Amino acid sequence: MNQQPIGIFDSGVGGLSVWQTTVRLLPHESVIYLADTRNCPYGPQPVEAIIGHCQRNVEFLLSKNCKLIVVACNTATAAAIEVLRQTYEIPFVGMEPAVKPAAMFSKTGKIGVLATQGTLNGQLFKNTSEKYARHLEVFVQIGHGLVELVENGKTDSEEAIVMLRKYVEPMLRQQVDQIVLGCTHYPFLIGAIKKITGDSVSIVNPAEAVSRQTKRLLDQKNLLSTTNNQPYYQFYANGDARVMHKMVGQIITENSINANFEVFSTHI
Repeated sequence: MNQQPIGIFDSGVGGLSVWQTTVRLLPHESVIYLADTRNCPYGPQPVEAIIGHCQRNVEFLLSKNCKLIVVACNTATAAAIEVLRQTYEIPFVGMEPAVKPAAMFSKTGKIGVLATQGTLNGQLFKNTSEKYARHLEVFVQIGHGLVELVENGKTDSEEAIVMLRKYVEPMLRQQVDQIVLGCTHYPFLIGAIKKITGDSVSIVNPAEAVSRQTKRLLDQKNLLSTTNNQPYYQFYANGDARVMHKMVGQIITENSINANFEVFSTHI
């Protein structure tokens, strides 16, 4: 048993979608979340730059004594997860493109993937698609501007609807029945997406699977916290923390979470 916190990082507030499912599944674990908002978004950046951001994020979380780190960013996982595993001894959990469940449940044989440029260009997405969806038609779309909308708290705005229509409606015309969210920011847009798709499409959010893998890995390595542990939650941002503070407050309230939480600014 181990009372050290879990670490989670993302380029911004998107990884809070993973934080939410992780806290729900592991209510006795303390969690430290880092938002690298100063360098957000990662999607358009060169791989070398993303690796550098990730290494700085990991060093920060290690300084907070984290026992496992979740890379709650599809782009960062695609670019850096193997480098991180080779560099540090701590266990890592990355984001998996949720192509497998979409392929399993598709009835039309057509699925859509809404993701960042970095994720779609990554070898992980290509390997997963080849392994699980080679018999399907896969329609991919880069979500230009969607991360920025979430970072600015505009998830339910008319601007979000207009932008999402441009990305989602071509998929609907192709008769996709599954849309995979290939960025941790995008689950915060599910409400807006459903205004466009209605009930005709299943939205596949990989956050639950990542949280289950986190639990499995903690269990395998005997790192789970004791059930009488009083968890705490800390959130750090190296840029403007106002949107994160608002979103954390909403998530805490909606999920009736009683543990103490604090939001900090940092300068990494």
